[in-house]
Amino acid sequence: MMGGSRLRIERNIGNNVVLARNPATGTEYILLGKGLGFEAKAGAALDADDPRIEKRYTLDQHANGYSAMFEAIDQTVANVSVAIIEQITRELGPSLNPQVYVTLPSHIQFAVYRLRNRMDILNPHLQETKLCFPREYEIAKKAARMIADTFGVRVPEDEIGFLTLHVQAAASSVPVGQLMKFSNLTSDLIDYLERRRGIRIDRDGPDYVRLVAHLRFSMERISRGKPEHNPFLDEIKTKYGDVYRLASEMASIIEERLKTTVKDDEAAYLAMHLYRLFQKYPQSPAT
Repeated sequence: MMGGSRLRIERNIGNNVVLARNPATGTEYILLGKGLGFEAKAGAALDADDPRIEKRYTLDQHANGYSAMFEAIDQTVANVSVAIIEQITRELGPSLNPQVYVTLPSHIQFAVYRLRNRMDILNPHLQETKLCFPREYEIAKKAARMIADTFGVRVPEDEIGFLTLHVQAAASSVPVGQLMKFSNLTSDLIDYLERRRGIRIDRDGPDYVRLVAHLRFSMERISRGKPEHNPFLDEIKTKYGDVYRLASEMASIIEERLKTTVKDDEAAYLAMHLYRLFQKYPQSPAT
């Protein structure tokens, strides 16, 4: 409850969703409730304790101007975005990051603009995205069909990959930008590994799947500041020195890109994974 204060409706996002602001504090909210957005007008007042409000999400106060961002969003884009978010909720559960009500329409509007103007959409991390988030990718395919049917455009697989990140961000509360950073870093680490060893890992094989998964989960642990103790650290350093040194080089890249510290234990877990990988992909004699 907000003590009977009044909110200002900034934007009708859908029949059941509105973007509102507290004029006194400037705080922006996503409000959900049956019929809440029906015939709601921008600028209208809304009782903060309106009984129709079922859920109230406070938007990130460090990212100002959601209402200004929404001014440029077409209502049809807003409507299809809400339909996609409802699909995500049905398949992944109701506890979604409320930022998706803003970031997804913004993304879809720009994507539709590019598709209508025959601009290429290229996703260099499509394969990694499909491997890391298979369930979210299937939801994104459904979202792509909704967009295609609504706007009369063909949505390419590369765009489905980008939609997958928005689905994952909605479900995990990890910002899309952070997911993109992880994708870029994963690709760069594998490229570095292959150059150093003079090898090429089969992108369609299980070894590549396992490597991508290990790197992504490792980055998430490192970003959360929750490293795992590795009881084999000293043994790995002693018995598999060359592999551990390569893992340490890769850990240094992660440190630089994520602006954080990677513990030796994490590098040792990576070395264990690399040692198994190198049984199938021995180092090139020329390297």
